[in-house]
Amino acid sequence: MGIDVVPSGQACGATVRGLDLHDMAQCGLDDATVREIRSAWLEHKVLAFPDQDLSDDDLEAFTLRFGPFGDDPFFASIEGHPHIAAIRRTANETSSLFAENWHADWSFQEFPPDGTCLYAKTIPPVGGDTLFSNQQAALEAMPADLRSRIEGRVAIHSARGGYAPDGTYGDDDDSDRSMQIRPSADAYATQLHPLVRIHPETGAETLYSVLGYIIGIDGMNDDPDDVDEARTLLTDLYHWQTREEFQYRHVWEPEMLVMWDNRCVLHRATGGYEGHERLLHRTTIGYNADVRTG
Repeated sequence: MGIDVVPSGQACGATVRGLDLHDMAQCGLDDATVREIRSAWLEHKVLAFPDQDLSDDDLEAFTLRFGPFGDDPFFASIEGHPHIAAIRRTANETSSLFAENWHADWSFQEFPPDGTCLYAKTIPPVGGDTLFSNQQAALEAMPADLRSRIEGRVAIHSARGGYAPDGTYGDDDDSDRSMQIRPSADAYATQLHPLVRIHPETGAETLYSVLGYIIGIDGMNDDPDDVDEARTLLTDLYHWQTREEFQYRHVWEPEMLVMWDNRCVLHRATGGYEGHERLLHRTTIGYNADVRTG
């Protein structure tokens, strides 16, 4: 069957219509449709499926057609579904906004996830948009002098700033946070990934991850002058890769499913819905060795 894909007109993103994912999940999402969705996903990097009445079982079934479940190390899961996390904020919550900084999900893992799915359960009448930044486009448009500074560089990734006991969501986090986050000393671990990577399915070069989960540059952590140079480089890179011209602003609707390619986009949450509840169910599309081209 053919699907209707409408580009956002922004730096990435598209809306997909003509599918009833609930019925398809119940019967099994057929291979031809999966191929069409995957092709659109690789082209547009963020896909939105409006008007989808999905159960948690449906969400899991959809996710598994695009890869294995990923490992979500610092989230508690919802009851009965160990691979679904509730991204929740209550109407009167005063804790800091979750995920308000630019990031690529779990870039500190040895094999970071290929993608993420979010299904809208409760959407406030205002605010709560999600911003995405196209990192393939950011690299393609990058000035030559900045490109030369990052060429061949390998970044040091860690979750310590967010999920360590002394991190943003650590032991001293606001007590009224409704989302179930589980900080751990495991967050102090580090992992190396190149700043510029080849997308395993498209073969396109793309920037990978961003200041925050990136805590340094390999080989530049000993000499104080090198440390300062690394910080300056990562800050300059951050300002480039999050520029407005590389962004797509996603406006949520109830019963909307969104999936994004974690390998080539950054994302961040926005607020502006004080006094209203917001709830989305999240699954992670894990590293899928079967789609690697080499």
